[in-house]
Amino acid sequence: MNNTQIVQKSLKKRYAKERRFKIYGVFSIIVSLAFLLFLLVDIVLKSTPAFTQTYIKLDIDFSYKVLNIDPKPNYTKDELFKSSYRNLISKALYQLFPDVSSRKQKRALRKLISSGAQYHLRDLVIERPQLIGTSQSVWVLADDDIDTFFKGLIDRNLPEADRRIKDIQITWIDKLQSKDRIKRQFNASFLTSGDSREPEQAGILGALKGSLYTMLVTLLLSFPIGVAAAVYLEEFAPKNNWWIDVIEVNINNLAAVPSIVFGILGLAVYINLFGVPRSAPLAGGLVLSLMTLPTIIIATRAAIKSVPPSIREAALGLGASKIQVITHHVLPLAMPGILTGSIIGMAQALGESAPLLMIGMVAFVADIPQGFFDPSTVLPVQIYIWSDSPERAFIALTSAAIIVLLIFLFLMNLLAVLLRNKFETKW
Repeated sequence: MNNTQIVQKSLKKRYAKERRFKIYGVFSIIVSLAFLLFLLVDIVLKSTPAFTQTYIKLDIDFSYKVLNIDPKPNYTKDELFKSSYRNLISKALYQLFPDVSSRKQKRALRKLISSGAQYHLRDLVIERPQLIGTSQSVWVLADDDIDTFFKGLIDRNLPEADRRIKDIQITWIDKLQSKDRIKRQFNASFLTSGDSREPEQAGILGALKGSLYTMLVTLLLSFPIGVAAAVYLEEFAPKNNWWIDVIEVNINNLAAVPSIVFGILGLAVYINLFGVPRSAPLAGGLVLSLMTLPTIIIATRAAIKSVPPSIREAALGLGASKIQVITHHVLPLAMPGILTGSIIGMAQALGESAPLLMIGMVAFVADIPQGFFDPSTVLPVQIYIWSDSPERAFIALTSAAIIVLLIFLFLMNLLAVLLRNKFETKW
């Protein structure tokens, strides 16, 4: 075998290895995309029931007797607030099913309706006092077990002992359906309500506002501090200085520290030492800003390094000061990389739950926060709370909350790409 044949044989082996490597790479990408697609489809399918809710039509008699109030021209809000609205629902159910007589059956009948329906009627009467003394058909919220069954998530053929809904309740639902008194409609309360122990009343608005306040605190603290630190280390810090080397090593190490460590630090320093309100967006933002700072500093330093030295030299040659060179030339040219790194760091912080668990944001908070000092939770923690709940309806709510969180993360990453393309400068 001559040298030419040896070289050709060697080339064939090399090309074969390259082809196999490409095939392995393409196969790995296809498998990864398949798993990702499977995960997304599974989450979407599980989340679909959460975006609709079951309602039952009742003929409500807003009589003075049932409301337990005296007839008079005007009522104060406090008087209407204290009226008995639960009796309105019970009386309407008993009229709809007059054959129900035993106490056990009446209890099962009342369980068709959500416990929050009485508050809906209360708000309706407070908003429209002219309803008092009249009879109106009102669509009220069904219980979560009824809702789950009506959506087809509970098999009616299962033995009664193996499901949360009773046979007689299924009979009542069939009767309601035959009379067009039960229907599904868009679950607006999922986007407009706070958390609740009852799945049919639970929403993510409190977690959304908590996430917004927390991210705002994080951004206001981490972005200016991170950019300023990166500018100092890259432009002003002395070279070959052991103290600066220690700082740079620690910044790089902090980027790899488990997030729960920042939660422990926040608990010890911010809450125990400085008395920051527990489970408040202010505390969450302070903790997440610590976690985000290394990412912003590293990304900003990389962006500043990418600015050609000729830009600095030209500005200095024209008489610009060091500060003018940085503020008028270096930072504007590095801004695409700075914004991209900052948004990615913020997106990472948005998806964190471990550090926030340590500072008490895992607590059940039904009220929607109105400021940075109000008790609140965030979307990842809300997902964690719902995933640990025993009611079956919370499965759909958990998946729906994951979809909302993924949409937020997607929008933040899309914003990073758009800002980078907008401010990017070609040279």
